[in-house]
Amino acid sequence: MEIGVYSFGDRSIDSDTGQRISTSERLRRLIEEIELADQAGLDVFGVGEHHRPDYTVSSPAVVLAAAASRTKHIRLTSAVNVLSSDDPVRVFQQFATLDLISQGRAEIMVGRGSFIESFPLFGYDLKDYDELFSEKLDLLLKLRESEFITWSGKQRAPLDNLGVYPRPVQELLPVWVAVGGTSASAARTGALGLPMALAIIGGMPERFKPVVDLFRQSASEADHETPRLSINSHGFIADTSQDAANTAFPAFKMVMDKIGRERGWPPMSREQFEMSRSLRGADFIGSPQQVVEKIQFQHEIFGHDRFLIQLTVGTLPHKKVLHAIELLGNEVAPTVKRKVEPEKSLRE
Repeated sequence: MEIGVYSFGDRSIDSDTGQRISTSERLRRLIEEIELADQAGLDVFGVGEHHRPDYTVSSPAVVLAAAASRTKHIRLTSAVNVLSSDDPVRVFQQFATLDLISQGRAEIMVGRGSFIESFPLFGYDLKDYDELFSEKLDLLLKLRESEFITWSGKQRAPLDNLGVYPRPVQELLPVWVAVGGTSASAARTGALGLPMALAIIGGMPERFKPVVDLFRQSASEADHETPRLSINSHGFIADTSQDAANTAFPAFKMVMDKIGRERGWPPMSREQFEMSRSLRGADFIGSPQQVVEKIQFQHEIFGHDRFLIQLTVGTLPHKKVLHAIELLGNEVAPTVKRKVEPEKSLRE
């Protein structure tokens, strides 16, 4: 199993200082986090696209290209690109460039994203989301297959035997589809034979099992080999369970309460937070051993191939974030791989 980290470059109010760190400082910290993840032997680092003042990354490929020059082995992916409000040709070109800079370590993860600001910002109507996504995903997949492309659709100007450059190092630039638990999205992803990243950021993980089953069934019915599956979740790791919880809770609550005010959710209580980090909750907040046990518990449900954790839900002490990355790379990942790989071999 691959283990990695993803981040949106959160820059919420620091609960310790009452101040918001500068965008440049948050980006400096983010690059340092990616560099350390590479040194700690983690497999993947993802950054996601947002267009809000409390996040620093609006162009994942640019941030990842900066990280590529400071890393050697770790795969670099978006998490996600909001493809419906972007141009597939530019997305392909940006990540092909990243692939060249990183010598074959780039991936694209496409999806809806957590917020909707990109739609009015780039002149799209949110009600057209699904048609936009389906059509643009079709174009993106064709772009990676051929240097010259002829294509037409409703949402973008046609292409008539035009060359698209540069071409990436990888023969097929990996494209993942991020899904938030919607059955139709899972079925579409499986039918295309694409790997799926399933975001589990609330509720009990078992309720997502039917979505994963549908994804794999759809792939099988379309005569694809079983595509890869990633589970993406919130979390934080410290030497002790209580330190992890006490460090993460203030920032976590601040972010969730802000989103809750926008969407009509009640404020998060400490009791709810503690429930979410229990074995059957959604969040991976605890000691290395607790996180290992929870990854293994979910692997028994999903049999997934990759696990990504968002360690920075809100602004957290940078030294503690770096230590969490070290714990993930040096303690959690090796233990998970020892425990999970024999189970996978037995099932196969």
